Amino acid sequence: MRDRSVWARLPGVENTVVERVELTGLAAGLAGDGQLLVVAHVRSGKRSRSRCGICGRRCGGYDRGEGRRRWRALDLGRVRAELEAAAPRVTCPAHGVTVVAVPWARHGAGHTRYFDDTAAWLACVTSRTTITQLMRISWRTTGRIVTRVSAEIEAGLDRFAGLRRIGIDEISYKKGHKYLVVVAGHDSGRLVWAAPGRDKKTVHAFFDALGADRSAALTHVSADGAGWIAGVVTERAPAAKQCTDPFHVVSWATEALDEVRREVWNHARTSPGGHVTRSGVRTSKVAAGDARDLKRARYALWKNPGNLTVRQDAKLAWIEKTHPYLYRAYLLKEGIRTILQVKGQPKAAAEALDRWLSWAARCRIPQFVALGQKIRRHRPGIEAALEHQLSNEWVSYCTSS
Repeated sequence: MRDRSVWARLPGVENTVVERVELTGLAAGLAGDGQLLVVAHVRSGKRSRSRCGICGRRCGGYDRGEGRRRWRALDLGRVRAELEAAAPRVTCPAHGVTVVAVPWARHGAGHTRYFDDTAAWLACVTSRTTITQLMRISWRTTGRIVTRVSAEIEAGLDRFAGLRRIGIDEISYKKGHKYLVVVAGHDSGRLVWAAPGRDKKTVHAFFDALGADRSAALTHVSADGAGWIAGVVTERAPAAKQCTDPFHVVSWATEALDEVRREVWNHARTSPGGHVTRSGVRTSKVAAGDARDLKRARYALWKNPGNLTVRQDAKLAWIEKTHPYLYRAYLLKEGIRTILQVKGQPKAAAEALDRWLSWAARCRIPQFVALGQKIRRHRPGIEAALEHQLSNEWVSYCTSS
């Protein structure tokens, strides 16, 4: 089989005529001295010729452009591959003079479609170093490719179509100093909207993009109980049932438990034998005894019982015997976590929540007394989330992935 016949059967060169294939060497500085380069000289098929590079409309010719140009293709193993073709310009009634469309690459790209799609996929599933080394491109080039591919996908996709149940959450980036408001569809399992910010204005921007008719069609909205989200949802989607995300309720309990742990640790540290003094360039006090052990107990208290290591399980047993105040706070945290796992059983969940709220009110732990009051304020939304089995835990997951 001739070399050009092989190329004509490779993916990514549909509607393309392969004229000839050359094997040459790369110049120094491109990818190393002596490395092979395969160049396939191609041209568009009859149906793809003389079309606007932006809209694809068949147009009259303008000139030959800047002559022949090349597009980077997927490597053939360790051999770099490129496509070379003429790049004339046409006159489009809508877009004016523009470079002709080619079937193997997107408009304005220096890489083939398959190269762009592969790099964009790698950007979703692997690290920056892997992409740059495997594809032999810079990270800036990867960013331009991702922008190009995502823009094409977004142009043919209506993310707001059929939205009925959504989750609204905020995520931090840049070491927690900046925030994004993200919206995902519970039924589709996809991210539908995101924008920088963490206030009412940002949430209003989402409903502006969604439109009045589609906002009125929303049936359920889950969020973390923040007033700046709930207020806008009440105003813009009054028919939607507001659900307080159980994942965030558990995080409230975990934060209250950590406050109790720090309080107990500080008390142990300032008690006799709670620290030792180290001298050197600077004199410092280091936790000792119970204070040291409590400081290392954070993950044993945070983790779910089924995920504890042997050492963490022993640490928890030690806390139960030596610090009953802290252990009671741990049981309160586990109690609310267990209740929020009772989904689809509204009556059972309501009864369990009643008992937990009564326990929290008389536990004499200020952090959990305050947590109980907070949960009472958000109780309708919590019960709605349990009844309809909605959680924002996966919203953060699909955003990060």
